Amino acid sequence: MALQWLIISYVVAIEAAIVVLITLPSPKLLRNRIVSLVSLILQPALFVIPFAGFQLLDLYWKNEHRLICTSEVCTATERDRYEKAIYKAQRNVILCVATILIYWCISRICKYQKDVQSLEEVEKRYKSK
Repeated sequence: MALQWLIISYVVAIEAAIVVLITLPSPKLLRNRIVSLVSLILQPALFVIPFAGFQLLDLYWKNEHRLICTSEVCTATERDRYEKAIYKAQRNVILCVATILIYWCISRICKYQKDVQSLEEVEKRYKSK
């Protein structure tokens, strides 16, 4: 079970690095190359969206069917284990939502960069006429 959360953690870290890379000021040629490379990677990396969505559904199902330990019958150890499970579930929800949100940000940034590049090309053609 921990492997899937490790994968999502790495995906979030890689996506954050990509966002930083494509938003840093850089020369036009370098930025265009980076954006085109990231755009090529976006299509195969789309698998993270259904993967994170499935993990969110799994977390929701587990939360709905979790044994609640709030009565006085529970021991301190059981209460601690219950609270730890709740904290882990909250962390995992944040990871899944971050994965989806950062992927969307990357795709929007790449689209806007390509739109700016095409508009610059149109401007060059009009200036040359």
